[in-house]
Amino acid sequence: MPVDNAEPAAPLRTADFDYHLPPQLIAQTPVEPRDAARLLVLPRNGGPPQHRRFADIADYLPPGCVLVLNRSRVLPARLYGRREPGGGRVELLLLRREAPGRWQALGKPGRRLRPGTILRLEPADTAADPVNPASTPDSSPTGQSLEPPPAVTAEVVAAQADGVRIIQFSTEDGLEQLGQTPLPPYIHQQPADPERYQTVYARQPGSVAAPTAGLHFTPELLTKLQAQGIDTAFVTLHIGLDTFRPVSGDDPTAHTIHTEYYELPADTAARLTRARAEGRPIIAVGTTSVRTLEQVGQDRELSGLAAAPIAPARGQAELFILPGHPFRLVDGMITNFHLPRSTLLMLVSAFAGRERILAAYRAAIAQGYRFYSFGDAMLIL
Repeated sequence: MPVDNAEPAAPLRTADFDYHLPPQLIAQTPVEPRDAARLLVLPRNGGPPQHRRFADIADYLPPGCVLVLNRSRVLPARLYGRREPGGGRVELLLLRREAPGRWQALGKPGRRLRPGTILRLEPADTAADPVNPASTPDSSPTGQSLEPPPAVTAEVVAAQADGVRIIQFSTEDGLEQLGQTPLPPYIHQQPADPERYQTVYARQPGSVAAPTAGLHFTPELLTKLQAQGIDTAFVTLHIGLDTFRPVSGDDPTAHTIHTEYYELPADTAARLTRARAEGRPIIAVGTTSVRTLEQVGQDRELSGLAAAPIAPARGQAELFILPGHPFRLVDGMITNFHLPRSTLLMLVSAFAGRERILAAYRAAIAQGYRFYSFGDAMLIL
């Protein structure tokens, strides 16, 4: 059941969540197969870390536990198109989904993207160089004409002072065929197979970054876990690019956390309710699943419903989890290794204790673990 890992009531400083990572330990490519990644097993309340492979995770998961996985699918969030009328080329980078079809985005040339501007999207490979029409191919590498792109238009409905545009798409169907996946800034090459930046269970398009803790699961491993009596349940939380933004101020409590759309479906709510009633632990796969569950848990408590069955929910996750947070639904966590000074490092520190997490990171660095999105994993129980 949830354990309160609140640390001494000293003022938090962003610098307390800093560490040095040798650049060569930033993973540039995923390992094959997925579950060949390394796994650091960290007992939450004491004991030395153990070093295994992700494929061995079944040796550590409690029988009957519920794995909660985020089934959000990464959208190719870099989009290209033309203004109508006029035909001038534009580029959009989606930042955050506000509602179905409505996104925050950066665009260039920004001066051309005023409210009311209509855009007609094009496939990324026909707009390889948005500022140099001469470089645009009109056929596939085999010489065959490309199929007509999906008919998707977009309207700039607002322009914010920080340069962010609010974009309303005519439909989200077809965005996957039209865009390119914007990998995190610390990854310098596209994977040979774009699906390696998707989990094998991704179903709901809407994220602009992958829920990377789930990248280590294979269909075979999930089948093995289910055969052992380990339950699986799904949530959706659509990740925005703000997830990579470090906390810049000295006081992390003054940082404005990004909000992200989430859904907890009825089937998952029922599974979690049964697990709670039967004393079976809930293991969140990734910080996105943690945020979803803890947002639901906090909302239930604030509504006076903490003792009631868990109900389906949807909305904007706005919870900033810092040391001292009382975990309400999450008993264990599978996660990757996070950037210094990030909200994600603060979240895992809230779960297991800052000093314990930083000591585990030092051990991982000494052991040559691979860090960040395509890197290795940690199980905290």
